[in-house]
Amino acid sequence: MAPIPYTVVLGAQWGDEGKGKLVDILSKDFDIVARATGGANAGHTVYFNEGGVTKKFVFHLLPSGILYPHVNCVIGNGLVLHVGSMFEEIEALKVQGYDVESRVKVSDRVALLFDYHKLIDGAQEDSKGGAKVGTTRRGIGPAYSDKINRRGLRLCDLANWDSFVEKYSANVAWHQKVYGFEYDAETELNGLKAVRNRLLAMKVDAAFVLNSAITAGKKVLVEGANATLLDIDHGTYPFVTSSNPSIGGVFTGTGLNPRFLGENIGIVKAYMTRVGSGPFPTELTDALGDSIREAGGEYGSTTGRPRRCGWFDVPMTKYSVMVNGFSCLNLTKLDVLDDLDEIKVAVGYSLDGQKLESIPASLEDLARVEVTYENLPGWKVSLKEVTAWDALPENAKKYVLRLEELLGCPFKYIGVGQRRDQLLVR
Repeated sequence: MAPIPYTVVLGAQWGDEGKGKLVDILSKDFDIVARATGGANAGHTVYFNEGGVTKKFVFHLLPSGILYPHVNCVIGNGLVLHVGSMFEEIEALKVQGYDVESRVKVSDRVALLFDYHKLIDGAQEDSKGGAKVGTTRRGIGPAYSDKINRRGLRLCDLANWDSFVEKYSANVAWHQKVYGFEYDAETELNGLKAVRNRLLAMKVDAAFVLNSAITAGKKVLVEGANATLLDIDHGTYPFVTSSNPSIGGVFTGTGLNPRFLGENIGIVKAYMTRVGSGPFPTELTDALGDSIREAGGEYGSTTGRPRRCGWFDVPMTKYSVMVNGFSCLNLTKLDVLDDLDEIKVAVGYSLDGQKLESIPASLEDLARVEVTYENLPGWKVSLKEVTAWDALPENAKKYVLRLEELLGCPFKYIGVGQRRDQLLVR
């Protein structure tokens, strides 16, 4: 069979855009869904109606396509894997009637994240005082740091248990010397040993599996985690994650051949949100911002923290469109704006009286940009039962089309609610 180009879904803002919903919907037509970057700091939420009951699933490590029994899910080499968290997700799904373990494949090159990484993450955050990054304290940064410093352990290391224990113990001792914490290494090792055979049964050369599947005519979907404005290189550094959740991370985090890239879909929310610290030029710190948070349920699926909310930011989002080269976009949560009389859109930045063509690298500069807004009329009608683009109120259409024009990228999907069936396709 001829190779079938793979599809990618990536967050185009500061995360929480609704990637999990689109991946869940698309997955029914795919054979494999893969994750490329991040770890259990991701929180992808899926809602669907079954027997008249709306069910909610939150995935942190497992790809959102896992709910379809024909889909195999691959955890790529670019992640940092906390083994206990993955098995907790697998067991939670089993309780709900989804036996998925045989369909989970894990790269033999994936970096392992241990409980001591979480301790270090918390200690590093607390040491920063008022300059906290706002991490999830899931150990993501310290695990990636060990990987980059070439002291990290990978899944393949578990094949030789005695050697693994020796390397693990040396790592614990090194970190204890640096950070001075007490640690029960024996308990963690016993836990790993208990699931070691199950984990090794999932081990694959993910790059080989994914590329072989494509050349054999299988359909592959890659689910991004976090988002481009949180990219360690392209995001609002240092208030970013520790990986590359943009298109480059897809290639390095899976080993997928870039030549076979097909549709590249960016997810953008109809307004902006971010969790944690960092500049947010369009942030609403008043009652309106609070009402958008409540209407959108803007609380972190991983941490429960309230998200900061603001108007749609074209300069930020357009930068993300440029970096990723999206072929189309999915606009989510349009219904959250239903009750607004007027909606503002940030269409430009200026600094010290000069119009900016791009996003300042300096956060000090980004924090003091002057934002130019465009005002658009609201539609004052509930969109939750709208099932087709043509049925949208005229002002809702104008809002979508204006964003499309400003971003220079078409909206293929429009979300008007949480469930699978609340997605319009143009």
